[in-house]
Amino acid sequence: MSDILTVNPWGSLARFTQARIALGRAGTSQPTKPHLDFQFAHARARNAVHHVFDHAGIEAQLSERGFKPLSLNSAAETREIYLQRPDLGRQLSKASLATLSAIPDEDLQRDVALVIVDGLSSLAIEKNALPLFDHLLPQLMQRGLSLAPVSVVRQGRVAVGDQICMALQAKLLIVLIGERPGLSSPDSLGIYLTWNPDATSTNAERNCLSNIRNGGLDFPTAVHKLLYLIEQSFRRQLSGVDLKDETQAIPEKLSHENRSFLLE
Repeated sequence: MSDILTVNPWGSLARFTQARIALGRAGTSQPTKPHLDFQFAHARARNAVHHVFDHAGIEAQLSERGFKPLSLNSAAETREIYLQRPDLGRQLSKASLATLSAIPDEDLQRDVALVIVDGLSSLAIEKNALPLFDHLLPQLMQRGLSLAPVSVVRQGRVAVGDQICMALQAKLLIVLIGERPGLSSPDSLGIYLTWNPDATSTNAERNCLSNIRNGGLDFPTAVHKLLYLIEQSFRRQLSGVDLKDETQAIPEKLSHENRSFLLE
């Protein structure tokens, strides 16, 4: 058997990444185990895309935290339509627009509109959105930032948050969304920050933090970076390509034990 399998000399680097490197080969093909691992990862990614969003569970947990979440839908009525018509995922349904128009004046004109969107991986939202929210909320309160009613959107894309933020007349939009599943990360959460969005806002006007999950960007680091962007966005009244992430590493995460593999 050892004569059949050719080991890749980069194998020692595989421990530093979940990417598929140094798989070796059996003849001209992949070894059986990496091949089966790939099929399993692909199945997990497909399942994440089609996973039914437990929006009621998310809304119930927000209610337990003292919030009255807005339950909204995009203009994509089904998952099939959502996957085939990205444009409809960027728009709110007529019923959701009516819900927003009925928001009382005292809930309008807040500092931050927080929008939770299922995106392409509702699994990512179910696993990561509320734990991140619990890290973020005390920091927002500590900084004296007021929060508009939290929105939970089904079948949504990032830009659906623009309509919500405009309707709530908030200054800053923060969208938590399930990212497109990868072959090593079917449950990655993304955060998009947009200052004063309107109907013409583009992705160039957004800041993004990506790969927030167990095994990716952890919650304290993600919130550390997000708070920097929030503070700078309010100070400079902008976001996107003109606002760079210039955060330093969290001090307690630095360790003399973290050595480069090049020194080994």
